[in-house]
Order: sequence, then C-alpha cells, then structure tokens
Amino acid sequence: MYSFLILIVRYPLHHGRLLAACLLLSSPLQAGITVTDDAGYTLTLPQPARRIVSLAPHITELLYAAGAGAAVVGVSEYSDYPDAAKRIARIGGGGGLDIETIFALHPDLVIAWQSGNPAGAVQRLRDLGLPVFLSEPHRLAEIPTTMQRLAQLAGTEATAGSAVNAFNHRLAALRRHYSGKSPVSVFYQIWDRPLMTVSGAHLVNDVIELCGGRNVFAGLPDLAPQVAQEAVLARNPQVIIVAAADNDSTQELASWQRWPQLLAVRSGHVHALQRELLVRHSPRILDGAERLCKLLERARTGR
Repeated sequence: MYSFLILIVRYPLHHGRLLAACLLLSSPLQAGITVTDDAGYTLTLPQPARRIVSLAPHITELLYAAGAGAAVVGVSEYSDYPDAAKRIARIGGGGGLDIETIFALHPDLVIAWQSGNPAGAVQRLRDLGLPVFLSEPHRLAEIPTTMQRLAQLAGTEATAGSAVNAFNHRLAALRRHYSGKSPVSVFYQIWDRPLMTVSGAHLVNDVIELCGGRNVFAGLPDLAPQVAQEAVLARNPQVIIVAAADNDSTQELASWQRWPQLLAVRSGHVHALQRELLVRHSPRILDGAERLCKLLERARTGR
C-alpha cells in the first residue's frame, strides 16, 4: 500500500511569472497486521507482537513452533514444552487466570483457548484493552493454518514456513498409509471419574479417523461428553485408549478388566497413550497420531 504526496514548487521565471511544478512521490505506508481468529473475530495489530501471553499449553507449543517463542512473556500452568517454556512467568491455569499478572506483563497480544479459558476472563482482558486472539483447532489441517496466523501476528512467517511444511508432509504421509484401511471401533477415555470421552467435533476424533478408526461416541453433541460405563459396554469397542500422564497407566487400564465381555478387553487391546500427545492442538499431535495408528493396526490385523 502506498501514500502519495504532491509537492508544489514555485520559482520565478525571467518573465516574472511563477511556474508550479507538481511532483508525485510515493512512499510505503505501514499497514497493520490483520488476521481472523477461530471464533471469527478480526484482530489488527499496528506492528508484529513483541510481548505475547499464552493462556494454554497447546498455544505455547504453537507459538514456539511458529518461531515466536522469544516473544512469549507469560504462559499458563502446565506449559512444559519446549523446555524453554518452563522458565517463563506463570499466569494461572485450570484454577483461573491471574488477570492482574497478565496485565502487568504489558502484553501486546494474548492468545486464548476458546473452549478451555473462561469466557468472562477473556472478556475482562479485552475490556482492559488487550488484543486477544482465540484459538480452537478442530481438525488436524487447522493446526498449520493456526501456526501461520500466529506467525503473521508475531512477524515470524519465514521461521514458521518450515514447521508448517514439515507438519503437512508428515500428515499427508499418514493419510496415504492408513486411508482405505478397514475401520476399527474405538473408545477414547480422557478421564475416568467421571468417565469422559470425545465427540466427533473434537480434534482427537480427527486423529482417530486419520488412523482408520471409528469413534463410538462421535455422535454426541458436547465436545468432551460424560458417558456411562453401560454405554461403553453397549457399543463394545474393539480398542480402548486411555489418556494417561504417560504411556503406562496401570490403574486406569486395570479398571477395564472388570468387563471381560468387552471385545477390547477380550482381545487385549486396552492401551494407555500419553495425554499431551493427543489433546494438545500442536505439531506434537502427530507423534500421538503415529502411536495411535499403530495400536489400531494391531487390532485390525489381530496381533
């Protein structure tokens, strides 16, 4: 975009008349950075953000992947990846956001989790005049586009480009490998007390489908619905995946052994999978996807 300046230059000629010369000059005009977030809000920054606060662990990971890690000055509880994030000031978490601490950090951009952060707290930040971008990827293909928009806001598009390309190539390879596979019914347990799972609108459902799986509770309306054990028994999944703090969750796995009539129990396909690798909307989700795909392939081939 350019601005135009007309200069009128007057000087005397030998007949005493004045000649007006119009010079048309062009100069670059600083245009703001405008992006639309996942809630449909349009956000404009006058210049790249230099002080960013992240309100969720997956957002922290996305910012670092997008090359904006150096600009992050505040993160939510449990922002533990990459290691550099562990040394950044905490601004609250599941127990609530510390609005005063966030404001005191003087951020020029706050990235919030639409379904994970209290709407009232996010609105309070807006009322204080802080620019807020809402993040809520529902599909794997939305993760690289989110990285691109965060990179735009931080002015790190060049760095983000390689991360975006790597993600897209890796995702495409998984799709090619597992497309056309026979479906495997899956119950994904994100919590045990109460028993909770994911619906078809959740990003984890997209991972299950990527691997040729069929989420037995995909049709429920809530993003992370509570279900009864009787409902799981009625759907009789071939595989049960338990989201755990690590890849060994003995207690949660053992609880399902009370139901030997379940196909997943009878065939030995009740597995734990590290929670952070699937529930965080970041490039690391493909690490979790690769592990999940292998588990479903074992059930598919009867191993």
